[in-house]
Amino acid sequence: MQRKLITLYLLISISKISVAQDMPYARKIVDTLTSPYFWGRGYTNQGMEKTAAYLASQYSVFGLHPLGAKNFLQKFSYTVNSFPDAMEVSINGTKLMAGNEFIVSPESMGRKGKGLLLKKDSLTYIDTANKVALFLKDKLTWSVAQENTVDLIILADKKAINGDPSFIEFNVVSKLVSFEANNICGFVKGFRQPDSVILISAHYDHLGGMGKDVYFPGANDNASGISLLLGLAKYYAANPQPYSIAFIAFAGEEAGLLGSKYFTENPLIPLSNIRFLINVDMVGTGEEGITIVNATQNPKEYSILTQLNFVDRYLSKINSRGKAANSDHYWFAEKGVPAFFIYTLGGVKSYHDVFDVSNTLPLNEYEDVFKLILKFNDRLME
Repeated sequence: MQRKLITLYLLISISKISVAQDMPYARKIVDTLTSPYFWGRGYTNQGMEKTAAYLASQYSVFGLHPLGAKNFLQKFSYTVNSFPDAMEVSINGTKLMAGNEFIVSPESMGRKGKGLLLKKDSLTYIDTANKVALFLKDKLTWSVAQENTVDLIILADKKAINGDPSFIEFNVVSKLVSFEANNICGFVKGFRQPDSVILISAHYDHLGGMGKDVYFPGANDNASGISLLLGLAKYYAANPQPYSIAFIAFAGEEAGLLGSKYFTENPLIPLSNIRFLINVDMVGTGEEGITIVNATQNPKEYSILTQLNFVDRYLSKINSRGKAANSDHYWFAEKGVPAFFIYTLGGVKSYHDVFDVSNTLPLNEYEDVFKLILKFNDRLME
């Protein structure tokens, strides 16, 4: 009996050490994915293509198996409005800094020219001759569009403008493209019930680049989620479980949850085999705890999660939230797959801007979220 207790203690200790030792790996992943090489994991400079190849290589290093295919890639395509080249705007003769002082609305049609601005109100100015609109904003937040319009819409930081804007010069290049992307799908085979699957997901795409000189790093959104997904993949590859543990890094989330939608319509495994899906997105903080989307849809599993947290005191608070179409869990839940979407609260507020960078992202609750997911999955497999 004493020998069994010692063995159990050693196994628990080894597990704790392996999680702690993965913190440098998590930081390395966030640093890597936010580097200029991956260019915001988007639609110019092969950002998303490079990221997909990198993630597939990590899966291969861990020893994951492809999920229902010959390789880790599930290809699909969609249209997206991209900004591959010129990105220049001047107001009243003063050149604005792209990303920091101005952005263009993601559905904008690029054009080059100059003209007079007509004041519509204190925040809105129009160059009717060139079909250009200028909006003054307190915060610049970018996104992704699947179409473009006939107008060029410029959003400028109010603090960067002196006086009323009266004259504008602009040179913006846009390109509507048919974009090929890949979901990155792998799994660790279960040793007792391999057809029962716990699925862990996170999206790896972000906003990409705006012009030749500016990209959006996306540290919290969602290099943080990918770091957690890869850390869990690394752990489970070394510690196979009774159920199969699958991992999907989705593309196209920022363009409208497109990768997860495609997977649920073209599943590589029967969706009915998925015992539970845990989707992680924006998990780089945690001072104020975490929120569980779909908690009200899955009260039994939510109760398990909160009980585990109460016993081990991983996180300061777990907030319950209902159904929401705000990340890649959504399409699975719509198909009847029980699912949680986990995100952390507190800390840095950068979101969809050029300031969401690795060196300000604390990852302070990474280990606790990691351990809580491990414990939760253990309970699901009992």
